[in-house]
Amino acid sequence: MSRVGKMPVTIPAGVDVSIKEDQISVKGTGGTLATASSLLVKVNNDNGKMTFIPVNESREANAMSGTMRQLVNNMVTGVTKGFEKKLMLVGVGYKAAAQGNKLNLAVGYSHPVNIDMPVGIKVETPAPTEIIIKGADRQRVGQIAAEIRAVRPPEPYKGKGIRYSDEKITIKETKKK
Repeated sequence: MSRVGKMPVTIPAGVDVSIKEDQISVKGTGGTLATASSLLVKVNNDNGKMTFIPVNESREANAMSGTMRQLVNNMVTGVTKGFEKKLMLVGVGYKAAAQGNKLNLAVGYSHPVNIDMPVGIKVETPAPTEIIIKGADRQRVGQIAAEIRAVRPPEPYKGKGIRYSDEKITIKETKKK
């Protein structure tokens, strides 16, 4: 059995989990999240501990038990604490400004880039060169961060662009004669 799938998910107080045949939904202070349930995994909720057991001994069922466990764990963490990604802007004149549910970027193009945030995702700019994306759904937070980074990815010669705060850019040496 999958090592991740063996570990139970503890459900903290204030979080409500409902298990139906086709979906698992988690409700908490951070919102409500739902994911599709797999037919290869049997889900049990015993007094605040959720276990994920493969239906048969197949490789797919084993892998799916670990996947379902981690998806539910991410949903429980999302509705209690939430997830966040930090981005940094590196470059002369590069700046970002959050206005409500919009993010305005000035990253060296002849026009400003405006990005609308979907429902459930909040964006903050504590400094003009810092962007913080927060939300309950881990996948959506990471996807929005990747889309913002794709506006101006870091280039390898000077390192200018939008990068994750923990990302290391390897600077290439310029061509010599």
